[in-house]
Amino acid sequence: MRTAKILLAIAMLGGINGPASGSQASAPETPQVHEIAVTAKKYEFRPNPIRVAKGEHVNLVITALDHDHGFKLDEYGITQSIKKGTSVTIEFTADKAGTFPFHCSVFCGLGHAGMKGVLVVEE
Repeated sequence: MRTAKILLAIAMLGGINGPASGSQASAPETPQVHEIAVTAKKYEFRPNPIRVAKGEHVNLVITALDHDHGFKLDEYGITQSIKKGTSVTIEFTADKAGTFPFHCSVFCGLGHAGMKGVLVVEE
């Protein structure tokens, strides 16, 4: 009878191989966010190239300094307009390695066609 009470007490406390007293199961880790400040102005993005590691959660904080601009990154299905003097945050997970072109998607003047950059996702 005493053995049954001891086993019942052990089971109620988390078992022989259960968690130590006072410990709790770990919550899933929050992924690290790689935040990158990007400026858009006639007729360039800075920095260029934008470099991130594969698997990173990325926040691009893009500020249009002189004119309305846009940011289009086809490989990740991203198209975003940015009003002059404002910032937008574009969030994505860099789940594909490679070099991916992006460009301004809002006409911003005579040099608009050359307003391009690349996102480099490194293994």
